[in-house]
Amino acid sequence: MSAAEGREAAETIEKGIGRRALLRTAASLGAAATVTAGAPVAATAAPRTGGRGGRGRLEVLQPGTGRITGDHYLSAQADEVLWGYVPSVGAEPVLEMGSGQTVTIDALSHEGILEDQGRDPRAYFARQGVGRGEVLDDAVAVARDYDRTPRNFDVDGPHVVLGPIYVRGARPGDVLKVETLSAVPRVPYGVVSSRHGKGALPQGPGRTAPAGLTLDEVMPPVATDGRASGDPTRYGNVSVFTPVESRRGRLHGRMESAAGAVRFPLNPFMGMMGVASAPAPALNAPQVNSIPPTLGGGNIDISLLGPGSTFYLPVFDEGALFYVGDPHLAMGDGEVALTALEGSLRATFRLTVCRPGRSGVPSVAYRYPFAENRSSWIPIGLSDPDGVLGGQVSDLDVAMRRAVVNALDFLQDDLGMERAVAYAYLSAAADFVVSQVVDRTMGVHAVIPKSHFPRS
Repeated sequence: MSAAEGREAAETIEKGIGRRALLRTAASLGAAATVTAGAPVAATAAPRTGGRGGRGRLEVLQPGTGRITGDHYLSAQADEVLWGYVPSVGAEPVLEMGSGQTVTIDALSHEGILEDQGRDPRAYFARQGVGRGEVLDDAVAVARDYDRTPRNFDVDGPHVVLGPIYVRGARPGDVLKVETLSAVPRVPYGVVSSRHGKGALPQGPGRTAPAGLTLDEVMPPVATDGRASGDPTRYGNVSVFTPVESRRGRLHGRMESAAGAVRFPLNPFMGMMGVASAPAPALNAPQVNSIPPTLGGGNIDISLLGPGSTFYLPVFDEGALFYVGDPHLAMGDGEVALTALEGSLRATFRLTVCRPGRSGVPSVAYRYPFAENRSSWIPIGLSDPDGVLGGQVSDLDVAMRRAVVNALDFLQDDLGMERAVAYAYLSAAADFVVSQVVDRTMGVHAVIPKSHFPRS
């Protein structure tokens, strides 16, 4: 993200948090709602709570409250969300909208509600000094009431997945254009978690270290691994609570350590945006596990996909069946500890159906996820775009090669470069970045500056 983009994203966040309205009259607290354009809004304002030096607690956006800008609205309901799985081809939609319309989604973070944290967000966050009023009602309801699939902490994905959304007119062979218009933190805190056997430094089966590491270098330390107990609360996983504060007009996360507090700017974005791409015999079938990204997008974890970005997804089913999850307040490329700074977001998207051959849609996007923001094109490579089908491939080299090929195809087919020249250009001037190494299917994305191309 460029400095200009960062400033614009920060301004979007600050404006969203600084204004509050009551529940739209078409929605009700704690209930699923679809709000159409022009629906009346109760306009009672409520300011941010106080604090010295602009570091006061930020407003909590409970379901349906505060500023909602989309033509439609979707919140997390225990009887509608999927916990650990994504919608399959043919899934029943929870909302329907027209192409080109917008939707505001109250995305819910999984951190604080998971089994290793006690599956009781009020109790978990109380231990971090968070008052009951700053714990989201939808987090409490999902943790308490979810029963659409039996939860298996060791097998299921962690993510609370909202959707699917049926976009009228979308059909297989099209592209769904997903524009992120805003992403506003719903709570003034987040959590980063590291779990045994996962992340960039995992312990392998049979108390082994992965290639290149010794057991002493595994994180969290091997001695604290309590997975043999079978009780997730005794696994010894590590979660780092991270308050959010406002400093010099920007939102920052603050982590405490023996060396003192470390602060870093927020960069809110949705880690998971996808469309249904695989048939499945059950809601919790392996092929729709929420962890690995696929050709339908999903848990793509690319930090450049915040406000002002566009994500293109090939469509595999009627209506596209769009879904979101895994909201992030900030993430370093690689996401090495396992999670980003996870925190619930209110995000607004514009969803547009694009037919084959439509001008301005990267041709790669009709067969593979592709992204762009104001400053760059972002070709994507995945190590195993079919997810768990046919065995899982977690090879960063494979992801890198696919990102290079997709970048070459884009430069040749869309910008008219000779392939050999495009290959040379990528080596001289483009960056290839590790998206994440923790989602079983590994990801790499290219960053191609638009400023290098005068016709852009």
